[in-house]
Amino acid sequence: MKWFHCSARGDFSPTRGETVFRGQFSHTVDPKGRLSIPADFREVLADGFGDKLMIAPNGNALEVYPEQKWKELEDKIGELPLLDPDRRMFQHRYLSGGKAVTLDPQGRIQIPQNYRERASLVKDVEIVSMMTYFEIWDKERWTHYQRDPAAGSLDDLRARLAAKGV
Repeated sequence: MKWFHCSARGDFSPTRGETVFRGQFSHTVDPKGRLSIPADFREVLADGFGDKLMIAPNGNALEVYPEQKWKELEDKIGELPLLDPDRRMFQHRYLSGGKAVTLDPQGRIQIPQNYRERASLVKDVEIVSMMTYFEIWDKERWTHYQRDPAAGSLDDLRARLAAKGV
């Protein structure tokens, strides 16, 4: 399975025929902080990405990238001028929080306690595909996020995306 390539604009755009993470899965974090990665996601990882991942808190959840995709993100940020304030802020607020983890032979990752606390991960979680990476949400937090009236309806979102040419 293949992945997306980073475009000149710095975004990740699909190339026809390439495979991405897809789906949403309910899982549990065990008392030792281990989480089984869905088999569908492990298949994507096994086909060219290996067992090394990077996790980073995003404010609501944990984002999980194949190490190669994380390095591509670092490279894109590294192309900005060294003293660019947005570069520095992104490095401080996001990239510095990246933590390397490795899939064990059972297809699990170990999530450090402080990362579980930052994302409020206790036991029940939702693993949500984001095409080029995936997120790990506390199940209750995900449910509230999905029902947030401030986000508007799915029809409103589709209309906004259509106005952007999607």
